[in-house]
Amino acid sequence: MQLLLVEDEDRLAKVLIQGLREEGHQVDLCTTGEQAFTQGRDIDYDAVILDWMLPDLDGVSVLRRWRDAGLRTPVLMLTARGSVGERVTGLKAGADDYLVKPFAFAELLARLEALHRRGSGQLDLFRAGPVSVDGRRRVLVGPKGELGLTPREYALACELLSHVGEVIARSHLLSAVWGSTFAGDPNVLDVYVGYLRGKLDRVAGDAVKIKAVRGVGFRLLAEGST
Repeated sequence: MQLLLVEDEDRLAKVLIQGLREEGHQVDLCTTGEQAFTQGRDIDYDAVILDWMLPDLDGVSVLRRWRDAGLRTPVLMLTARGSVGERVTGLKAGADDYLVKPFAFAELLARLEALHRRGSGQLDLFRAGPVSVDGRRRVLVGPKGELGLTPREYALACELLSHVGEVIARSHLLSAVWGSTFAGDPNVLDVYVGYLRGKLDRVAGDAVKIKAVRGVGFRLLAEGST
């Protein structure tokens, strides 16, 4: 994602920029509200991380001005303000989500990805351990490289990676990938699971596996995922 970070606390800004760039995102930094308003208005970002407390124009005021100007970029507010009333104020001003300091970086990533998926109207990115599915390019990406996915493989991968560790029934997968009116051979699911397993092995080795649950369905397991 191309992200705008609006944060005047130098140490936190550096940590967030480093972490987000290590995850493959592009990050621009603004340290004042006025600068953020102009840059967020003029550049098409995928999402904005907006601090509430800024040295000139506070984050809520920036957000209201963006929304008044018609800007619909997803905004995640970062702040030390944790009361219900203050959270409501931020959400009513147009924030899409809210994260109170201190926070876990993993939660920040998850919330950003969820905002981006909702804002784009499609599931652009799923991640499981070291593997992700890039919906814009329809490719499977891992530490050993990337591979293109057919439409069926892509739909199957999205279902499995969006429910890491969960058992997904065969009937659900058949309906999600082939449609609710599918009346063909249900064993086609096993064939495509085999295709996807092969590609996962090529991009990630043993780090991500699809396991069969006899009589029920399948589940995807990934190192580093819970």
